[in-house]
Amino acid sequence: MSLAAQAMPARSTAGSNPRAVAIWLFAVAGLVALMVVIGGLTRLTESGLSIVEWKLVTGILPPLSDAAWAAEFEKYKQFPEYQKINIGMTLEGFKGIFWLEYLHRLLGRLIGVAFFLPMVWFWLRRQIPAGMKPHLVAMFVLGGSQGALGWFMVKSGLVDHPDVSHYRLTAHLGLALLIFVYLLWGALSLARRGRMTGFAGGGIAGWLAGLVFLQVLSGGLVAGMNAGLAHNTWPLMDGAFIPDGLLIADPWWINFFENAMTVQFQHRMGAYLVAILAVVTVLRLKGRAATGLRHGLLTAVALQIVLGIMTLLHHVPVSLGTLHQAGAVLVLGIATALWHDRALRSQKAA
Repeated sequence: MSLAAQAMPARSTAGSNPRAVAIWLFAVAGLVALMVVIGGLTRLTESGLSIVEWKLVTGILPPLSDAAWAAEFEKYKQFPEYQKINIGMTLEGFKGIFWLEYLHRLLGRLIGVAFFLPMVWFWLRRQIPAGMKPHLVAMFVLGGSQGALGWFMVKSGLVDHPDVSHYRLTAHLGLALLIFVYLLWGALSLARRGRMTGFAGGGIAGWLAGLVFLQVLSGGLVAGMNAGLAHNTWPLMDGAFIPDGLLIADPWWINFFENAMTVQFQHRMGAYLVAILAVVTVLRLKGRAATGLRHGLLTAVALQIVLGIMTLLHHVPVSLGTLHQAGAVLVLGIATALWHDRALRSQKAA
């Protein structure tokens, strides 16, 4: 059964308009997904440290004159990325990395406006379904926190080492994905039920969504440590399925966060676990969940694994790396929709 066929009527009780609110949340979720992909592109092109200040309001406008561009470039020259990596970069080269980071930040501001203004409009017109207001406020607060966390991440690369902390990068990615899942869940709930669906009752589909989330966080560690630039063979890694050197750091647990070989290895193993659990989930839910979601899940997981392997074998080119990040968001979105489907059915049956 399609999601559209199960959608609620255009209006619900007390004048609320769950369908319109759902469409709005779907749109914002799409913008957040795009933001994640552009964030990955910014990372892959080493553009993220080109803007060395956080100006929430005045930063909306880019440099508009030669003098403004020269001043912005001079600011960049005062920081380690220019001094240790890009020494001698021309102004035109600086503009190339500046524009991508500017687009990333501009989209973040656009998402804030695209969420806040419609929320106020729906609120004043009393069209927000009962019980949904606290969730919308929570989504807005999380969005604001994401902007602050993004700057906290950038600041870590403006010190001695010209690269952002892989811990902060992973946290920034994780919060973006959490917001994406929250928005998608709210939109699905209003489209299918007219009110927020609880998170309980998803069963194995919920476990799958959780595993996919952790796997994408693992990818954040890989990206933050540039761990994909080494051990570029598959299925073996340094000539073995389980290579030597995975636990050389002391204490042993630090290897899972700071040993590039171990970080890449656990990302590989996580991909296998996601694939296995996806197949098990689809088989267990056959006839008990939306067919399109089950087929879409297997297709997206298979495509994502192929993209991951190709990205690794080709030493993380920008094009494949960006597609791989987009694939991660797609798999998480489908897994979330399947989790929601199972949770909704379980709660209706209770």
